[in-house]
Amino acid sequence: MQTANTLIDEAMVADVVTEVLTRLRRPGDGGSSASASRVDGGNGHGVFTSVDAAVQAAASAQRRLMQATLGDRGAAVECIREVMRRDREELARIEFAETRLGRLDHKLEKLDLAAGVPGMEMLRSEAVSGDHGLTVTEFAPYGVLGVVTPVTHSVPTLGCNAIMMIAAGNSLVCNPHPSGARCAAEATRRWNRAIRERIGIDNLICVIEDPTIESATEIFRHPGVAMLCATGGIGVARAALASGKRAVVAGPGNPPVVVDETADIEKAAKGIIAGAAYDNNLLCIGEKEVFVVERVGETLMAAMERNGGHRLTREDIDRFAKMFIHQDTKTGHYIPDKQMVGKDAWVLAEALGIEVSRDVQLLFGVTDESNPLVPCEQMMPILPIVLVKDVDEAIEKAVTYEHGFKHTAVMWSRDVENLTKMGRASDVMIFVKNGPCMAGLGVRGEGYASFSIASPTGEGVTSPLSFTRYRRCVMVDSLRIL
Repeated sequence: MQTANTLIDEAMVADVVTEVLTRLRRPGDGGSSASASRVDGGNGHGVFTSVDAAVQAAASAQRRLMQATLGDRGAAVECIREVMRRDREELARIEFAETRLGRLDHKLEKLDLAAGVPGMEMLRSEAVSGDHGLTVTEFAPYGVLGVVTPVTHSVPTLGCNAIMMIAAGNSLVCNPHPSGARCAAEATRRWNRAIRERIGIDNLICVIEDPTIESATEIFRHPGVAMLCATGGIGVARAALASGKRAVVAGPGNPPVVVDETADIEKAAKGIIAGAAYDNNLLCIGEKEVFVVERVGETLMAAMERNGGHRLTREDIDRFAKMFIHQDTKTGHYIPDKQMVGKDAWVLAEALGIEVSRDVQLLFGVTDESNPLVPCEQMMPILPIVLVKDVDEAIEKAVTYEHGFKHTAVMWSRDVENLTKMGRASDVMIFVKNGPCMAGLGVRGEGYASFSIASPTGEGVTSPLSFTRYRRCVMVDSLRIL
């Protein structure tokens, strides 16, 4: 049986993209050239060539949103959800055709996940009544938010952020990753068109048509942008934090997995494969390296082979690292080769001269911590496994190679004391116990999802509350019923 990726008809994908772009250029059908909302510097329905024009349009839209009813705000949020669900196959194919990253079946699932993130239901006013009157605390918006999104999840991240930010009463201007700009612009047009038809407000979501580092910097510094939300690597995180503005920063992760001798090994193998192979390991929460107690290491790897993994020899996994993991000469950080990021496992194997079934989801193999795959956020379906003498050594190495990002960690164990020890030592925003990484975002686990995990700034899994100000209104000695 072929994987979802190999079932994609390349000509069909190209036809879909061509047809979409043709419709956008066709006059009189609501596309960009016919938009009644066209603003100087813009191409209609939220797509702009100028940062300043985008910020002005977003500011105007946000003022109108604040004058509208809460019912209208909720309707705008529902428009975004409806479009992601209605157009999921087309949007997923457009993103896959542009970025060539990950797996189409998982891109469809990520759009469903993004459509289900929380909205206005989290914004509940608080009231305190006493001898001295009434105090009401509400969650107020910031205004225009500046947003940077990654290429790994271009449309889901933007859609997720838009739901949360608009639910909180804000508008947003996004500088998408250049390699995912076209799909971000197309989704933005659809969302804004639906919102305008429903409540009469356009440009609540704005994107830069041809994003660059310079346009991102301009957004970060623009006086009309009140707050930032940046999702990406170390460079993006540092730039946002250095902006001088309030910032929610979702930085990098290198999530470790610890497997001790008490773990349910079969379940652990299935979970590790499912998480590390999800969208070809593009998720920032995805399992990136495994530290397993030596006495159960062989049992774990045999189970992984039975559940969709292909075991490499130590020589092959070391050879892969030498070929496709590079060290940045300026920072010393290890970075993956772009040509291999997000590719299928069989493609990685082919690069090594190894032929594997296209059903294989993940490559893995034993190595030691000197292999660059261990410290690198590789974003490829290849997983280094390091054997250790005991759980204490596993936890120590997991903390070391998580790099203090405080992002995500996973542990498989039936020992509550070991789980507690790992949770305290790692101090991460998402700690998944006995499940795949996606459980931390509500997939095969409980809780809500977000595509911006703000570990550097402490918000963790973001929500609409992350994009609000906490305002208090006090009436002294009045408005009490009792």
